[in-house]
Amino acid sequence: MTQDLRCGQYEDIIHLPHPISKTRPQMPMSDRAAQFSPFAALTGYDAAIRETARLTDKNLVLDEETCALLDRKQQHLCEIIAEKPEITVTCFVPDERKDGGSYATVIGKLKRIDLCARLVLTDGRNIPLDDIADLESERFDGIV
Repeated sequence: MTQDLRCGQYEDIIHLPHPISKTRPQMPMSDRAAQFSPFAALTGYDAAIRETARLTDKNLVLDEETCALLDRKQQHLCEIIAEKPEITVTCFVPDERKDGGSYATVIGKLKRIDLCARLVLTDGRNIPLDDIADLESERFDGIV
């Protein structure tokens, strides 16, 4: 019954043609659609949400056996450092913006082991010894 009343209210104008201005041109459909495009009232909000949702890993604490194996491998590297052996290092890279980080694999030739407890590669990259999770090289065949 309510619906019938609403139709009855506009019965006098419902069948009239759509008004068109004689003095102003009609707006193109593409411009009309732009009126209803999304509006970002909070600038930077989307970026903040993406940053919060970005996942990071925690730096794992290595067990004693793994630490001992890494120490033996580092000792062996000290003995053959003059040969600039190629090594593959899996290390933790801290995130600059939030707690945690990610693990990365770096391949390069060892130049020296720095006094500041870092592996220095020939390409200039420095890897802190505390962040190393694994060391691999063809030169580690006999090390267990």
